[in-house]
Amino acid sequence: MYPGTHAATHPDRAALVMAGTGATVTFAELEERSLRLAHRLRAEGLRRGDVIALVSDNDPSIFDVYWAAQRSGLYVTAVNYHLAGDEVRYIVDDCEAQAVFLGGAAAAHADALADLDRLRWRVAMGAEIPGYEDLDEVIAGSSAEPLPDQPRGGDMLYSSGTTGRPKGIKPPLPDRQVDEPGDAMVAAFGPRFGFDERTVYLSPAPLYHAAPLRTCAAVQALGGTAVVMDRFEAEEALALIDRYGATHSQWVPTMFVRMLKLPDDVRARYDVSTMRVAIHAAAPCPVDVKRAMMEWWGPILHEYYSSTEFNGMTAIGPDEWLEKPGSVGRALVGVLHVCDDDGHELPPGEVGTIYFEREVLPFEYHNDPDKTRAAQHPEHPTWTAVGDLGYVDEDGYLFLTDRKAFMIISGGVNIYPQEIEDLLVMHDAVADVAVIGVPHAEMGEQVKAVVQPSEGIAGGPELEQELIEYVKARIARFKAPRSVDFVDQLPRTPTGKLVKGELRKRYWPDAAKSAAAR
Repeated sequence: MYPGTHAATHPDRAALVMAGTGATVTFAELEERSLRLAHRLRAEGLRRGDVIALVSDNDPSIFDVYWAAQRSGLYVTAVNYHLAGDEVRYIVDDCEAQAVFLGGAAAAHADALADLDRLRWRVAMGAEIPGYEDLDEVIAGSSAEPLPDQPRGGDMLYSSGTTGRPKGIKPPLPDRQVDEPGDAMVAAFGPRFGFDERTVYLSPAPLYHAAPLRTCAAVQALGGTAVVMDRFEAEEALALIDRYGATHSQWVPTMFVRMLKLPDDVRARYDVSTMRVAIHAAAPCPVDVKRAMMEWWGPILHEYYSSTEFNGMTAIGPDEWLEKPGSVGRALVGVLHVCDDDGHELPPGEVGTIYFEREVLPFEYHNDPDKTRAAQHPEHPTWTAVGDLGYVDEDGYLFLTDRKAFMIISGGVNIYPQEIEDLLVMHDAVADVAVIGVPHAEMGEQVKAVVQPSEGIAGGPELEQELIEYVKARIARFKAPRSVDFVDQLPRTPTGKLVKGELRKRYWPDAAKSAAAR
């Protein structure tokens, strides 16, 4: 489905609300604006399989562009506008975009894109940029006649680039029209999480990331309303649930931690009883954090595990999770396999690389066949992995241990940082934490915790020793950090994902130089 389906039956229903301003876009408006823009895209010569780049802060026009592309058979590459100009240029150039849409704060990147000759069309959203057409004027001057056909498009998003340059993730385009059923995200999220035309979905994250963009679009495809925050703030998120009567939401675990650490009287100030489903993903959630959230919000927390590649997906509901605490669920999309380094499938309980089996190869890395091959199983080319480690239990439930790239090998023993981070983040003196391996002459690597202290707490030798002993008292002593560094802030994306690769560069300078050269 797409917005036109609901524009025909409920034209005045809100498809989108921008939480910061209260600006509302109805289904009728979204349908007409995306239709008019689709006409102009065709007039500019863009055809099925071409790419458009979208660089913007959270702006309602994002969905005009997104749905115009979806009904034109185009790929959308949404780019993190927080990147440096050269980084934005690299992605826009690498994805082979034929057109670029710049909005809001991203207007500052116009100079970096000035000499990209491939760009046949440049459009500004809510900003005046020399050499760019204004989106509102483009839409006003385009036809609103029905399109003769509407081949379904897709997204081509880029990896985070924690090791070397980010890579474009290019799925095959579906062979159907935009109003025909079959979208994997809609099929997975609709029934599983109860998305429908009554849904009011709170999205607290930037729309250039895969999960917020895809999920808001899925909500709109099913006739619900997406309420989009400019950026996450813990108390404001609670206030918006109360104000809009949000029924669904999606979070990352650091957001849960920040809401849990609000004072009790602040948390009690807002009514969150309308929330039926709170989804979390993007990073493993500490068991104690999830239990605390369910004690507060009730058994409404649903978790899924997937990736920007969307090569597969697992999911677990609250009742299941209480029986299998720490699990990210059973396979919902694809068939799950856990294999050793040689590709041999492992029995339940043994840690290995997580693969999903699909009928066809679900994606390729754009302009990087070697990386595509590296993601494929050595004997089964439609089994793919994105570098995560974990194990399945006897009932087929998946448990994540960590990213393969961040596993610490100390004295020949594998140590998974996630387990240590999950402990430390619940300490009252810890606002945020990352655990990494650092070089050690004898052991190869040594465990180090990098901690952002809670407000009003000073880091120092006493707190360092307290945190080390805190870990030693709760898990095997060999896993405890040997040292703790204190920082003002850890590198996280606006969605809350820890950019551990950036942190590791401070301690592994030679490895950082090698990655930068790739």
